[in-house]
Amino acid sequence: MSIVIEHLNYVYMQGGPYETRALDDVSLTIHDGEFIGLIGHTGSGKSTLVQHLNGLILPTSGKITVDGMDLAEKGTDRRAIRRRVGLVFQYPENQLFEETVAKDIAFGPKNLGLGEEEIDRRVRTAMRRVALDYDKLAQRSVFELSGGQMRRVAIAGVLAMEPQTLVLDEPCAGLDPRGREEILGLISDLHRESGATIVMVSHSMEEIASNVDRLIVMEKGTAVMTDAPSEVFSHAAELVSMGLNVPCMTQVLLRLQQLGVNVPASAYTVEQAADLLEPLLKGGAQIC
Repeated sequence: MSIVIEHLNYVYMQGGPYETRALDDVSLTIHDGEFIGLIGHTGSGKSTLVQHLNGLILPTSGKITVDGMDLAEKGTDRRAIRRRVGLVFQYPENQLFEETVAKDIAFGPKNLGLGEEEIDRRVRTAMRRVALDYDKLAQRSVFELSGGQMRRVAIAGVLAMEPQTLVLDEPCAGLDPRGREEILGLISDLHRESGATIVMVSHSMEEIASNVDRLIVMEKGTAVMTDAPSEVFSHAAELVSMGLNVPCMTQVLLRLQQLGVNVPASAYTVEQAADLLEPLLKGGAQIC
């Protein structure tokens, strides 16, 4: 199921004194089964863009089609689209409200009119996918859980709808390093096991560079880059000029360039940097 974005524009408060252009002529295609990282600094248009992907907001102009269906076209069943494209907001745990973990995760499937047996299957499957023990946690109050566990329950609630595409808006926001690592691992495992299309928003390339197939870089409402991570990081100096924090290893390579070492800054892990530097070291180059 591909998502095709064509010349998308979105203006907040159009015609008013505080009119703001949030998206400016964005054209992209998200292919079936891809793991996309959407990055950019605050205000670059990331969150506005992903809210278009399931019709939560509609374009001021331009077009978005999901599996061939135009989201803005009259007669399009946008509720059906939202079942196909699940959206997890920032701090989704703030939207938890049911008495127990199982009831909260079951809320979406119940609204689909599914039978009790199917709802139970979906709740158990979703909890397994986010590494929550059904037997220990299903009947507990969500408000007795840790912050990381609450985040997982919120993600499980979207997974229980069994979307073909999962969109996550800064899923690691506000978590400690261990919590961020756990959530990123769960999302990577989910992509690998289910083959679902995943679009993950972040302002930190360090968080997502090692996991995604493709990065989309947003700047002032425009998609200024879209390519494999190594290709995007080959423009590391440009990314820094946009105010983005490139991965630590990329920063090291940029510094080596400034010192006159002829090495590309496209690596973002220690292993990749070692592969780039090994031929130089074997050739007798001095790096200091």
